[in-house]
Amino acid sequence: MSNIRGLHHNAYRCRDSEETRQFYEDFLGLPLAEAFEIKQTRTGRNASVLHSFYQMGDGSYLAFFEAPDQPFEFKQQHDFDLHIALEVDEATLQTMFDKGKASGIDTRGIVDHGFLQSIYFRDPNGYVIELTAKLPGHDHAMDRNSNNARGKLTQWQTAKQSRPSTMTMPKGLEK
Repeated sequence: MSNIRGLHHNAYRCRDSEETRQFYEDFLGLPLAEAFEIKQTRTGRNASVLHSFYQMGDGSYLAFFEAPDQPFEFKQQHDFDLHIALEVDEATLQTMFDKGKASGIDTRGIVDHGFLQSIYFRDPNGYVIELTAKLPGHDHAMDRNSNNARGKLTQWQTAKQSRPSTMTMPKGLEK
């Protein structure tokens, strides 16, 4: 078993810290727990970066870096490329779906995945934020001792070899 205890934080870039705060704190309800400016990196390079943290119910955090003088391509992410999934209960899922629609936020769902239901928002930075509620049978579906996850992965890898690839790898990552 791993010595990793859990997630402390995931960090992402943001365009504007206040715009990001409004979405994560005012809309989603995640309190701003900390923010600090980074004026110099550990290697001595001058910087002008704000690092902010939003606390989730389990004590972990979503964090953001606003680094206005550093290039970064903000683009609307496809759900398959990148999304952040946060767990809520079923009542909250419906409430947040309604709140998103009423607020004019890009809101999609409710999608039934069989073992959980999800809704999707787009945050001000272009990231897809998923709120998901477990359905009965969730724990069984996610039980690695009975769900054959490893066998499904092996089957995928085998089948993938016989399909023509449409994916191109970035330079340096090719096999």
